[in-house]
Amino acid sequence: MRDIKPTTAGAGARGHETEVHAPFARNIFSVLEKVEYRVCDGGEDLEAIYRLRYNSYLDVGMVKPDASRMVNDKYDEMPNSYRFGVFYDGHLVSTIRLHYAGPEFPVSPSTEVFADELAPRVAAGESFIDPSRFAADLQWSTQLRVLPYITLRLAVVACKHFNPTYCLTAIKEEHAAFYHRIFRSVEAAKPRMYPGLTMPVHLYQSRCSDNMEDTIRRFPFFRSTAFEQRMLFQRPAKGELAPLTVLPTAKYLSNAA
Repeated sequence: MRDIKPTTAGAGARGHETEVHAPFARNIFSVLEKVEYRVCDGGEDLEAIYRLRYNSYLDVGMVKPDASRMVNDKYDEMPNSYRFGVFYDGHLVSTIRLHYAGPEFPVSPSTEVFADELAPRVAAGESFIDPSRFAADLQWSTQLRVLPYITLRLAVVACKHFNPTYCLTAIKEEHAAFYHRIFRSVEAAKPRMYPGLTMPVHLYQSRCSDNMEDTIRRFPFFRSTAFEQRMLFQRPAKGELAPLTVLPTAKYLSNAA
């Protein structure tokens, strides 16, 4: 969730979208050459993404000034939480948090904020990838207009790894058209106040079995290898070290296609 207005990738009939988006996709592939994803679990990495959240949200009035100059909450420390920093050419340019909510770990930001809608569905066996705390560096977001795609790529990789029923998104209303266009997301619940924010959010959802492969076909930079998926989302065994950074693998799949 971030007040970055995503750029459009062109328009056209659905059957021609792959062709329409080809120059746009090539641009993102070139940007991905300098991108690294980092799982942030402690120390300076966490402080950096918490500060980035604060600066980003304060700039657009989504949070009130706070002496700590950081934004974090109880959901950050949950066992089904994955916090990422996105680095471009060595610079932290954006961040996103993902939760995998299902019968084993049913709690995530959206499943609590929209508990009346989502808790019964989790109990019935549905599962969700729940992206939140999307934030971008103010200067880099003006230079890299494709930052939303590069950052949200992590949500697509998570959907391929966990195979959830739905990918959720809690967003401001003006961003709904973007999520519908890219992910075929539709409204799942009326707006609610979100913890720590000054404005309500709308809940949208995309059914993965219906939409995920089509999204990846239309936007091939969302592709990922099983190796990348494991590096990003498989917890290291006791005594093992987590990878410092993970490189996007979409280009290898694109070259092989």
